[in-house]
Amino acid sequence: MSDIKPLPGINADTKPFWDACGTHQLKIQQCRNCGAFRMPPSFLCPKCCSRNSEWTVASGRGRVYSYVVYHKAFHPAFTGEVPYVAAIVELDEGPHLITNIIGCRPDEVRCNMPVEVVWDDRTEEVAIPLFRPVITL
Repeated sequence: MSDIKPLPGINADTKPFWDACGTHQLKIQQCRNCGAFRMPPSFLCPKCCSRNSEWTVASGRGRVYSYVVYHKAFHPAFTGEVPYVAAIVELDEGPHLITNIIGCRPDEVRCNMPVEVVWDDRTEEVAIPLFRPVITL
C-alpha cells in the first residue's frame, strides 16, 4: 500500500490549470465572447457556445457550496488525515471546484462559509489547491 498521495491526471484540457497551480495561481477559463467563467475546462462555452476563451487568474476566494466529512481513508496516503473534509467550493467568479477544506476542525465547516485558496506542493511542478476558512478580524 502506498503512502504517497496520488497526483492529478493531467491532459491537454487541464494542463493550463495544473501549470498555473504549480506557480500558485488559480486559473479558470473565461469566455472572450460573453465573459462567463467555467470549470471544468472545455473547448466550448456552455453559455454562448463560443470557442474563444482564455485562462484568467481567479481571486482564490469563494464559499463552501457543499461538503462531506470522511471518517475512513479511501486511499492509504490519507489514513493519517482522517477525518477530513471533501468539498465543493463556489469560487467568487462562479464556477465550482472540488477540493478539501483545511485549517479548521471538520465540525466547524459550514455551507456558505467563506474560504480562500492555499497550496499543497506535492512535487516541484504540481501544487494542489486546497481551501481554508477566511479569517476575519
